[in-house]
Amino acid sequence: MASPKITVIGTGYLGATHAAAMAELGFDVLGLDISPEKIATLERGEAPMYEPGLDELLRKHVAGHEGASGRLRFTTSYAEVGEFGDVHFICVNTPQKHGEYACDMSYVDAAVESLAPHLTRPALVVGKSTVPVGSADRLAARLAELAPAGEEAELAWNPEFLREGFAVQDTLHPDRLVVGVRSERAEQLLREVYATPVAEGSPFIVTDFPTAELVKTSANSFLATKISFINAMAEVCEAADGDVVKLAEAIGHDDRIGKKFLRAGIGFGGGCLPKDIRAFMARAGELGASEALSFLREVDSINMRRRAQMVELTREAVGGSLLGKRVGVLGATFKPDSDDVRDSPALNVAGQLHLQGAQVTVYDPKGLENARAIFPTLGYADSAIGAVRGADVVLHLTEWREFKELDPAELGEAVATRHVLDGRNTLDPALWRKSGWTFRALGRPTA
Repeated sequence: MASPKITVIGTGYLGATHAAAMAELGFDVLGLDISPEKIATLERGEAPMYEPGLDELLRKHVAGHEGASGRLRFTTSYAEVGEFGDVHFICVNTPQKHGEYACDMSYVDAAVESLAPHLTRPALVVGKSTVPVGSADRLAARLAELAPAGEEAELAWNPEFLREGFAVQDTLHPDRLVVGVRSERAEQLLREVYATPVAEGSPFIVTDFPTAELVKTSANSFLATKISFINAMAEVCEAADGDVVKLAEAIGHDDRIGKKFLRAGIGFGGGCLPKDIRAFMARAGELGASEALSFLREVDSINMRRRAQMVELTREAVGGSLLGKRVGVLGATFKPDSDDVRDSPALNVAGQLHLQGAQVTVYDPKGLENARAIFPTLGYADSAIGAVRGADVVLHLTEWREFKELDPAELGEAVATRHVLDGRNTLDPALWRKSGWTFRALGRPTA
């Protein structure tokens, strides 16, 4: 039997990566986006955002490139997608609604409404977007109602677990595959789609719709809780003059706790964790289970407090008033190896300092263009040295490897005052202090 033909609706972080990975796994893939500009970028073999290894994967498969497999094409036409595909992956964004915690389902709803009328033969529509629990039930009914194929147009839910910066690896070699299905046929089709990673040992977990929807939000809530836990411990260390880095190392050796996500700093950001835990709280409230997730309010509040504390630490470092002080900021993205500045703690801190009268100059290896679009009034430099020139204090806010490898002595020549605040606890205090820097990090002793 011929391999199923695959379509991917939405070509942002998730969709572009998923489409390229499906082509790499040997399928013929058609990607759809409503943005012609995005499609044009992808057809050139360029990802619409920075993600290590993705451009190479696109050029390897996008039709029209020299030596490419030609298995990957793009379109803006839902009719073409309906005609082409057997399995349709929905990979559109579910941002936070303006002014409330709930998630905005309009993009997912629009994708189903636009695709369904073109499904004239048996097809499997697979949701990958992060949605409030209960959405799949509603969408399955809507799909059957709108599709000419009726009940033969089935839905499945298959949450994504991509880490930005590792998205290609996570798609090709997932640490688990979760599929919420309602029929043997849907399960078999997804087993066929994921046959390669399953053969390599990726666990394949079959669930009902609500469980599949909950896996992603509960995983993100756990990770957010772990980050806020160590940041709460940093606050206690700050008060007691302890060292949160040593504390994290010591408790991380307990394999029930584990070392990962125990780095204290200015907290989490990005397009997933903050909005996902808020949407989860909102949905639990609608289901009458709000008390079960009340602890996530505290997780969120500890996280937001870290940003304010970094601003206070900076104010202290420059003698009590930020007015007219020069601040060099290293990092704008919410994490390294990404150009994503959505809800970035680094950019948020830089913006707050600027609003309080500081002259802020930011450098980031990949995120400057996106940062400039959000905060055009900040100063930007094209190197670390450029960002810190004449600075009264330097802030390390995104843990790019490039920053870890900076020479403190060389940087010291450029600044007005050798004062560094490490918001990510990844710089070596001894090394910086040896070069005459006053070094301070959240939750660490000052000397």
